[in-house]
Parts: sequence; structure tokens; C-alpha cells
Amino acid sequence: MAAHAGAWTGEKRISLALQGGGSHGAFTWGVLDAILEDGRLDIEAITGTSAGAMNAVVLAQGMLENGRDGARQRLEDFWRSISDESALPGPVRGIVDQFFGAWPLAANPFQPFLDAVSHYASPYAINPLNINPLRDHLVRVVDFEKVQACKQIKLFVAATNVETGHVAIFERPSLTVDHVLASACLPMIFQAVEIDGAPYWDGGYLGNPAIFPLFYKTACPDIMIVQINPIQREGVPRTAAEIQNRLNEITFNGAMMGELRAIDFVNRLVDSGKLSRDAYMRPFMHRIDGAEPLKAFDSASRLSTKWSFLQELRDIGRAAAKSWLVAHYDEIGVRATLDLRMAYSSLAPNGNARHASP
Repeated sequence: MAAHAGAWTGEKRISLALQGGGSHGAFTWGVLDAILEDGRLDIEAITGTSAGAMNAVVLAQGMLENGRDGARQRLEDFWRSISDESALPGPVRGIVDQFFGAWPLAANPFQPFLDAVSHYASPYAINPLNINPLRDHLVRVVDFEKVQACKQIKLFVAATNVETGHVAIFERPSLTVDHVLASACLPMIFQAVEIDGAPYWDGGYLGNPAIFPLFYKTACPDIMIVQINPIQREGVPRTAAEIQNRLNEITFNGAMMGELRAIDFVNRLVDSGKLSRDAYMRPFMHRIDGAEPLKAFDSASRLSTKWSFLQELRDIGRAAAKSWLVAHYDEIGVRATLDLRMAYSSLAPNGNARHASP
């Protein structure tokens, strides 16, 4: 099928890095919706993990079908399909709810029982036939042949190789439902996803999202992180659920923080002339930060697939993207708007983030 005519007509190009984070990925939906509606940015590439990978493949399918409008419609269709308004059969509804709300839930009275089951009974014991209704759901709502054919956008999906402990990056021309399931495979819920004889778990352990593919496979220097997991959270968690929730936040941000510290280091070498700009990309890093507004929702909200809640997250994401574009669109292609050292480095006081000075 031919690409939709005139799919990209924007004035500037950017690559996107999309975090995973359960139902909070609806914030990312809102960011993407606003960027597509604005129309001034062409998306060269998307790297995504878990729910971020799902947003990426759905956007690519819609782009092939009907350009920006098609991408916006497909994203809305996808998030509606996982909402409580969808007509999912019982087993699929349960698995979808479990994935999009897979983190510990302080408000769930059954959480102690679920924790006990997950710690003492593996998915291999509970589900020896490896039945995964999430697979059926993704196959039903995502046409992977269209995703593979969408040449306007490079896609990179991260997963963790269980045996080697290395990150694996799967690219658009060969993406299948297995690659997305691997990127979203939380090992206490699902059996490892086997691809070409190798077992994979959730990509968030080693890249949430993996940023490095954008340096080797893309041309534009501007990279936008859409962040939904908070780096900093005040106070000491005390309940078991609060402790596990904070541990998950730290774990699923760790690899990204390491990459960004490395980017900051290389950028400083390039800026000082110690490394050649001809040999090394000098990226301009940007961020639309959902972590702060999403802090207002407790961990139990990750379980919610209520359509009204997903729409609320979408609207927060749209507002954040629109505000960022008003403030920083002119800086794309010119300078970074995210000070990496202040945002992510242990050298920054209190880990507080601020925008880079012009």
C-alpha cells in the first residue's frame, strides 16, 4: 500500500523517545495528538518501550492509512479499545487491566494476595499453556503489515534479552506483535516472549526508552523525550506497596538516566572541540515532562482503564505539548531546551530540573 500523499509537510524534524508506564501512557497519546494536530513537526523516528512502543506502532499504522489525521484517529481508537467502554471479552479485559495496571496498588484490597501469588507462583506455573489474551487484543487493533510498510517513520522497540542481559532493539521493517509483547513482558505476569530462539522480558529494565538507536540510525539532531515516570519523589515510602512502587520508578528510569549522563558527557567533549562534530552527532535534547502532573495520581491510577480517566490523561498530555511548542518551537534545530546535567545528573542539587539557558 502506498504511503498517504503529503503525510509530512512540517517545517522542522524531530525524533521521539517514548517511555512506558501502564495506563499513564495515555499522557503520551495526548502529546502525540497535539504534535500531529499542530502539523509543524515531522517525526523522523520513534523509540519506545512497552506502552511507548504500542503508541509508536499505532501512530505508524495511522500515518500509512491517512497521514496525520489517520495517526490521530488510530491512537484514539487504540486507547478506547483498552478502556472500560470497549467490548473486550472477559479474559482479555482481565489481562489488559493487569498489564496497564501492573504496578503495586495501595488502594487495591486484593494487592497483598496478588503480591503473594506473583512472588511464589511464576507465570509458568499459573499459566503453563502461555495463554496471553493481550496478544489477541494487539493483533485485533494493530495491523503490523501496515506498520512495517510505513516508511515515513523509523521505529525502534526495546526489549531485554533474558539470557544475555543485553538490550535488544527491533526495527520497523520486521516488527511483529511478538516484538511489542516482548517490550511489554513483565516477568511476574507473563512468560518470556521467545523470538528467534531467544527469550525476552520488558525493555524498561535496560531502556525506558532506549535512546542510542537515534544516534546511529537518524539524521536530525533534535530528540524529544516524553517522560511519564518521575525521577524525584519526596518522602520515604513506608508501606510495602509504596516501597515497591518507588523501586519500580527508580528501576524503570535507571537506564535512561545512564544514557542521558553519557550524552551530556559526549556533548561537552564535542562542544569543547575534543571530539569532532563530523564524527559524533551533537544532539539537541528536549523533554515534555508528564512526571510532575502525573504525580498527582496515586499508584492505583495505573490500574484504571476508565475512558474518562484516559481522556483526562490525554488532555494533560495535549496541554503539556501545546505549552512546550509555544515556548520552545523556535529552538528546535538551534539549541537544546533540556539541561541534562541539571535534569538527570547526580551533580545537580536535589535532582531538580530546569531548561537550558539560551
